[in-house]
Amino acid sequence: MVEILKAIFLGIVQGITEWLPVSSTGHMILVNEFIHLLGGKNKDFVDLFLVVTQFGSILAVVTLYFHKLNPFSLKKSKAERGETWSMWFKVLAAEIPAAIVGLLFDDKIDKYLYNWYVVAATLIIYGVLFIVIENRRRLPTIKSISEMTYKAALIMGVGQMLALIPGTSRSGATILTAILIGTSRDVAAEFSFFLAIPVMFGASLLKLVKYGFAFTAQEVWLLLIGTAVAYLVSVLAIRFLMNFVKKHDFKPFGWYRIILGAAVILYFALIK
Repeated sequence: MVEILKAIFLGIVQGITEWLPVSSTGHMILVNEFIHLLGGKNKDFVDLFLVVTQFGSILAVVTLYFHKLNPFSLKKSKAERGETWSMWFKVLAAEIPAAIVGLLFDDKIDKYLYNWYVVAATLIIYGVLFIVIENRRRLPTIKSISEMTYKAALIMGVGQMLALIPGTSRSGATILTAILIGTSRDVAAEFSFFLAIPVMFGASLLKLVKYGFAFTAQEVWLLLIGTAVAYLVSVLAIRFLMNFVKKHDFKPFGWYRIILGAAVILYFALIK
């Protein structure tokens, strides 16, 4: 029962932090430092759990944006279906940088970068960047995904590639990059959601293949529960963020990242 409660809590953290620009991986690593899923005895499974529960977050995007994502919808005109296909081609183009780097350096990233000091540094660095960029932000020139060029999509893909570093935040890096090239906040957030679908699905599948699908009954239940909770919480988090960006900027998230990064340093360097 205790392990189930841990899986539920981790699913809640995943669902909230995956879409808010505060780093889901960073939070999941830090939270597990305290609750120790499976008592910390099976590190490989814990690493798998932290990635595979992201699949629930992907399903939330597909659920909320199914009509916009579906190029076969009979409710769309021919022109609208063409725009949907164009959007998907832009998404796939933006996946190229992260796909190449992820496939080449996945093991090295896991080995050398999944630690508290990298997470703390990236939390603070990107927190500062959010504040600086929002203070210098100009009126957006890209106000819809249809106005986004392949070049702009590829640049956002580079931002997503940087998010392979734990603590960066995939949504945070892509949104920040989009704002830098003149994208409106709501379009930046929405396109960031769509970018997550292939990359997070691929990451989950890759982890499953590496683990070998050799699960105990307990591990299967923990994965299912964590993923289901992540799905439900993600639906709420996505709706919150889209409503938030219509009225506010991203500076509060920047300050949150700085405070959290400082707290991480304080705990691991001075207390633990």
